[in-house]
Amino acid sequence: MPDAIEKANRFLKEEHAFRLGKLLTEAAHPKTQALSQTAQTDLPAAVAMLQSVDADIPPVAEKVFQDKVFQELVDALVQAMEAGNRIYFTGCGATGRLAILLEAAWQRFCRQCRQETPKRLGGLPDPTDRIVSVMAGGDYALIKAVEGFEDFPDFGRYQLKQAGVKQGDVVVAVTEGGETPFVIGTAWQGLDAGAKVFFVYNNPTGVLCRHVTRSREVIEEPRIRKIDLTTGPMAITGSTRMQAVTIELLVLGSALEMALARLLRERPAAELGLPAQYSEVFCRLLTQLSSPSVIRAMTDAILFEGDIYGRDGLITYVADSFLLDVLTDTTERSPTFMLPPFRKLVPKVRAPKGRADKSSPHPWAFVKDPFRSTRDAWRSLLSREPRGLQWDATVYEQLSAPTVLLAEPPQLSNDEIYKFQIGWEPDASRTDAPDSAMVAIAVGDEVSHLVPAALKVFGTQYKKTATALIGPTAVSSDTGRRFEFTCDLPDSPLQLWHHLAVKLVLNTISTATMVRMGRVLGNAMVWVSPSNKKLIDRGCRLISQVTGCSYEKACTKLHQTMDEVESRSQQGQNVPSPVALAIEQLKPKNPSH
Repeated sequence: MPDAIEKANRFLKEEHAFRLGKLLTEAAHPKTQALSQTAQTDLPAAVAMLQSVDADIPPVAEKVFQDKVFQELVDALVQAMEAGNRIYFTGCGATGRLAILLEAAWQRFCRQCRQETPKRLGGLPDPTDRIVSVMAGGDYALIKAVEGFEDFPDFGRYQLKQAGVKQGDVVVAVTEGGETPFVIGTAWQGLDAGAKVFFVYNNPTGVLCRHVTRSREVIEEPRIRKIDLTTGPMAITGSTRMQAVTIELLVLGSALEMALARLLRERPAAELGLPAQYSEVFCRLLTQLSSPSVIRAMTDAILFEGDIYGRDGLITYVADSFLLDVLTDTTERSPTFMLPPFRKLVPKVRAPKGRADKSSPHPWAFVKDPFRSTRDAWRSLLSREPRGLQWDATVYEQLSAPTVLLAEPPQLSNDEIYKFQIGWEPDASRTDAPDSAMVAIAVGDEVSHLVPAALKVFGTQYKKTATALIGPTAVSSDTGRRFEFTCDLPDSPLQLWHHLAVKLVLNTISTATMVRMGRVLGNAMVWVSPSNKKLIDRGCRLISQVTGCSYEKACTKLHQTMDEVESRSQQGQNVPSPVALAIEQLKPKNPSH
């Protein structure tokens, strides 16, 4: 395979900036080294093992809350709001989805205030649209990864500039690894525009400065404020959607709520439902979600999902106010465990022949809104109109994009987003599978209205129905199965504790299900999709670690299996991860077997 060898040699020669093995977020956590083995013999113990890594978060969060830079962030948020300026949260992949979640939570709070207590916001400039998310690839990337965007700082600069950043604004650039070029580009663009810039990351500052030039340049810029959220390795090696994004949601969500408490100064903070100590409330949430009864419920949910997938079945999650949270966990399974991504469906009455995607494999999990059509569901989920990108070849040429993007610019517009039918429209591709289940995700007091609606709209179409209850669970449900994740959900303006509970529950279930199904070896993602330079490096390191070969040999083999998987995929074959295939081909065969 000369092309593959040439690509591998080019990566080894030119991409030293993406050799990230020294970063703590890329390290294996000692607590979960035997995770895959434990999941096969003692699933409750494996769940507890996964959850144990979340205990690394509270001491770091408490320290950050007391740090002067965190207080400067809260001050900057308040000042920007009072002056009518904007706050931009920027990110890529999981941090991009976090940015969108923070914006949606803010918009929902403002809308609720306007409807129920309009005087509450009196005297302030209209806070609507004051929070803006900038995700690499635009809102389309919320659903499906856009290859190439992460690796280019100029893409980040351009997207933030298009979003209208200006002097007096605040830019919070969030990157779990602290090295994502796109996010670093937004930090520099914010600084150039005269905004106050905060750089948020999850690797030790000293390690980043020693090993990643682009990170060191940002960190050593005195005009950019730094917030180090290092908690250690992830529960699954490199899976920063877990602990890294959890502490980011906790810290940045808390900063927004603390800013709100000061902006709405006519009301005491206690009346807003703001806990006195965020770290204490988070510790209580972790304790409740790791109780024996909740672990049993998680074990049952994991076995339920795994059994359906094992029968080539499909699961469709139904949600209302927390549909964005559920969609985030569901879409992130695709690149993490190389599952089929969401696919586009277009009603025949409105789409030209051939526009619907009928050839791609069905996503194992999908999401639906039982109350709204697809267009209204997207608007409700985002609390605004979608913001797709409409970049043509001229834009990519201006940004010195790679040849693949110049030759075929990705379609990332709102029209493309609406082709992912998350509304109440029927979808036979979900229900006609060998096995199928509708799972209603009811958070807090949602069960009384969500479950009846879900059963009325979808219930008879699926072979199985279930309800996942997150929060106080005194209300019954009429579905076939019921999984109770009992925990307190203190009220707060942005419903921070609701969002954190949903994330913690779904991250654990989705991860443990994939571990049980063999997509993790020890605590390493052997089924990761090497869709960008960072993931290619991670795949090379994992292949080398498991097989004992050199990094260089692993890199060559990975590029060869990437080509092989692509070829087999085009022929309609079921294919493994290139990383898993490389390990299989390189591992010495035991002649005694």
